[in-house]
Amino acid sequence: MTYDFLQHYWWFLVSLLGALLVFMMFVQGANGAIFNLAKNDSEQKMIVESTGRKWELTFTTLVTFGGAFFASFPLFYSTSFGGAYWLWMIILFTFVLQAVSYEFQNKIGNLLGNNTFRKFLLINGLVGPLLIGGAVGTFFNGSNFLVDKMVITGGISPIISKWANASNGLDALLDPWNLVIGLAVMFLARSLGILYIMNNVKDKNISSRAKKQLMIAALPFVVLFVAFLIHVLVKDGFGYIPATGEIIIEPYKYFNNLVDMWYVALILVVGVVLYLYGVIATLLGKTKTGGIWYSGIGTVLAVLSLLLCAGWNNTAYYPSTADLQSSLTIANSCSSEFTLSVMSVVSILIPFVLAYIVYVWHTIDKAAKAECVE
Repeated sequence: MTYDFLQHYWWFLVSLLGALLVFMMFVQGANGAIFNLAKNDSEQKMIVESTGRKWELTFTTLVTFGGAFFASFPLFYSTSFGGAYWLWMIILFTFVLQAVSYEFQNKIGNLLGNNTFRKFLLINGLVGPLLIGGAVGTFFNGSNFLVDKMVITGGISPIISKWANASNGLDALLDPWNLVIGLAVMFLARSLGILYIMNNVKDKNISSRAKKQLMIAALPFVVLFVAFLIHVLVKDGFGYIPATGEIIIEPYKYFNNLVDMWYVALILVVGVVLYLYGVIATLLGKTKTGGIWYSGIGTVLAVLSLLLCAGWNNTAYYPSTADLQSSLTIANSCSSEFTLSVMSVVSILIPFVLAYIVYVWHTIDKAAKAECVE
C-alpha cells in the first residue's frame, strides 16, 4: 500500500464515521421533537425511554470519529479541536447535558423535575446537530486559522497551528452558508428521529402527530440541503497541486470533483433517493415503520459522498480563509506512513465493531419489546 493510498483510505474511514454520526443523531432529532410528539408525561416518558436505549451509541460514534481524526490527520485535530475549541466545547457540553438528563431525571430526589431534564434533551437535540452541521460546513467554506510548521524547530512548546482571531471557532457561525448546512443537519436529525420514534414507539397518538411533524421537518431539510448543494457546486473551491503542495483556488472545484469521481456522485444520488423514499413512503402510508432504514441508509451515503468530495481528488478539505497556504489536505495533515500502515491493520476490526453495534441494537429492542409484553 502506497502512502497516497493510505491517505485516501483513512479519509474514507473518517468520512464513513462522520456519515454514521450524522445518522446516529436521530437520537438528538427525536429529543428535539419530544414536546411536539408527546403531550403528557406518559408519552414523553415513552420517547425518552426509546431514545435512551440508543444515545450511548451516538456518543460512542462521536468519540470514535474524533479519535480516528486524531490518529490519522493529527494536524486537523490540533487545528480545529484545539483552535476552534469554543465551538467544540459547546457541542460537547450539549452532549453532557444529554447524558446527565438520561441518568438523573428518574432518580429519587430529583429536585429539578423531569420536565427540566427533558428541556435539556431538547437543547441537545437542537444545538448539537446545528453546530456539528456548521462545523461540517467549514470543510467547504473555510475557517480562520494559521499553520506554520517551521515553529516546531524553535521554542520549548511550539504551537504549529492557531486561530487567527479571538473567536476560537465561533466565527464559523457568522458564515450564512455554515448556518444553512447547520440548520439542514438539524432538520435532517429531526426527521430521522421522528421516523425512528414511529418505528420504535407503538402509540397511536404519538404516531398520528409524528406524520405531521415529519413533513414539517423533512421539507425544510430538503430546501436547505438543495440550496447548500447548489452553492457548493457553483462556488470556487480549494485544490492543491500534488507535486508542490501549493493550495490554489479552482472554479467549480466540487462540481469537477463529482464529474471526475462519478462513483461518488452516484453514491450521492442514491443516498438522496433513499432518504426521500423513506420519508415519502412513510407519509403515504406505504411503510408504517420501515422509513428510518431507507432514510437512514440514504443519509449515510449522502453524507459520505459529500465528505469524500471535500477531501479526495486533490482537494483541501479544511481551507484557511486567513492564509490560503495554511489550508489542510489529506497529504499535508496526515500521520506518518508507518502510523497509517499499522492503523490500517487495526481497521480490519471495524466490520466486527459495526456487527457488535447491530447486535446490541437488536438485543436492546428485543428486551424492550419483552418488557412491554410483560
